[in-house]
Amino acid sequence: MSAQNLISNVSNRNTTSLNGVWNYIIDPYQTGFYSFHLDQYDKSEKPAKGAFFTNYHAQNKQELVEYDFDKSPTITIPGDWNSQIAELKYYEGNVWFKKSFDYNLASKKRLFLYLGAINYKADVYLNGKKLGTHEGGFTPFNYEVTSIVQPKGNYLVIKVDNTRHKEDVPTVNTDWWNYGGITRDVTLIEEKESFVEDYTIQLKKGNANVISGFVKINNLQASENNVSISIPELKINYKGKVGSDGNLNFEIPAKKISYWSPENPKLYDVSIDFNGTKLNDQIGFRTIETKEDKILLNGKPVFLRGISIHEENAKGGRANSVEDALRLLNWAKEMGCNYVRLAHYPHNENIIREADKMGIMVWEEIPVYWTVEFTNKNTYQNAEDQLTASITRDKNRASIIIWSMANETPISDARNTFIKNLATHTRSLDNTRLISAALLTKNETIDDPIGEVLDVVAFNQYLGWYGGNLEDAEKKVWKSKYNKPIIVSEFGGDAKAGFHGEKNERWTEEYQEYLYIQNLKMIEKIPHLSGLSPWILVDFRSPKRLLPGIQDGYNRKGLISNDGEKKKAFYIMQDFYAKKKKEQN
Repeated sequence: MSAQNLISNVSNRNTTSLNGVWNYIIDPYQTGFYSFHLDQYDKSEKPAKGAFFTNYHAQNKQELVEYDFDKSPTITIPGDWNSQIAELKYYEGNVWFKKSFDYNLASKKRLFLYLGAINYKADVYLNGKKLGTHEGGFTPFNYEVTSIVQPKGNYLVIKVDNTRHKEDVPTVNTDWWNYGGITRDVTLIEEKESFVEDYTIQLKKGNANVISGFVKINNLQASENNVSISIPELKINYKGKVGSDGNLNFEIPAKKISYWSPENPKLYDVSIDFNGTKLNDQIGFRTIETKEDKILLNGKPVFLRGISIHEENAKGGRANSVEDALRLLNWAKEMGCNYVRLAHYPHNENIIREADKMGIMVWEEIPVYWTVEFTNKNTYQNAEDQLTASITRDKNRASIIIWSMANETPISDARNTFIKNLATHTRSLDNTRLISAALLTKNETIDDPIGEVLDVVAFNQYLGWYGGNLEDAEKKVWKSKYNKPIIVSEFGGDAKAGFHGEKNERWTEEYQEYLYIQNLKMIEKIPHLSGLSPWILVDFRSPKRLLPGIQDGYNRKGLISNDGEKKKAFYIMQDFYAKKKKEQN
């Protein structure tokens, strides 16, 4: 059984949370998954008692059972194991999780299990039955459990494996912490026999006075095919009939729309009524497009005053709460940002929805990072699946203006084909947003062949940190092959907060400050410049960063320390963005 089509807008549905305290068993040898002859338990008709997903308990004092979830330690879900359990800080391998619950499902109702994200590979079982296997550490998936759930004593068991493999997305080599576990919400969704599974409600490409999209019904019955879409503030009450394929495509003329922007983050109450059940959402309407070398928001040029962000909380664990999202976005706003680059993978839905409310534009990326296996068909399919899930979840969020295909990938024919195919796939799902990728450059020349298929050409450069001379930075002359908007998607250097010295002493706040001053002088002169997102807002954990007394397992390129202390370079960016904002007004 594989995951079904993704259900969107979960937070506005009839849900029950399974978050909270779960039991866990660390299983590095996969004892609960394989027999001692390596037969996979879940492939036999009657799994052995040693299969952990059966949650078996000894029936008498004589019986041999070598595990017990109920006597095993507990962990908070959502949450990674690395930051919660000291002995698992660096652990890469298998951990089993179990949650027991009761659920009274009324007749003629259906129940789905929705998992916000599990890193990296998840085998999911309910009441001893396998629901499926999912790969990809940052995207949601769901299963129908209507026929399996019972009123009392349900047990959900999930085996999570965060082992890295070269064919995975991302591959074995990354510069962030490999947080293992059930890192986002676990939710039960109750629905009627037929229900709205997914929808798009956005402005039509090329026409800011037409709202268009689709509504997709799960398990359409012949007698139920009426859908109404209402947006009271716009006096819209559209009625349409669903086709036999379960889809309704629509176009609705709209007048006097108050367009979403950083200055005016207007969200409309939208409701879809199908068969007497209403699904509500809060949606902003705006256009985002390019014209030659300009990015146009609602038809007007916009400069993206950005910062890159990793999904990490204040304690150095995977971020997942609204509070985590607000902490990061408020810091970005304080710096003067109207835009954030959510690197290097799809972040949790909380941060996207908060960005919607706060008027912060968003770049969302999938982890095609450095060197994935570009010739491997399964690797491509994995990347495409992650894109599909991201777009399905977030396509109604006005804040998202850019879908990013990749980061710092080495040029080859196979890589070019891989990324071009991802771009084509993305446009087939959503033609209203811009497509980009963070590229690498050499010798101040922007000529990566992938630029042909991108709407916005973005690149990373680290003058003064990974080579190059800061003294004559402003003399550097950049050239681009493309008459397209350019974003400097990364630049920066490390500094340990509170470590001071001369501006030519690496790791000091003064060196980082000088690096920012000089880089900005150079960046301002780059042709077609439409924005930047320095690397990075906050110091973050990375097993690659090993210098004692300075890095200690952290990438220190943050403008803010992991303790929340602003470094001197933070204020350089704040001043630069204040100047840019003035120029725009």
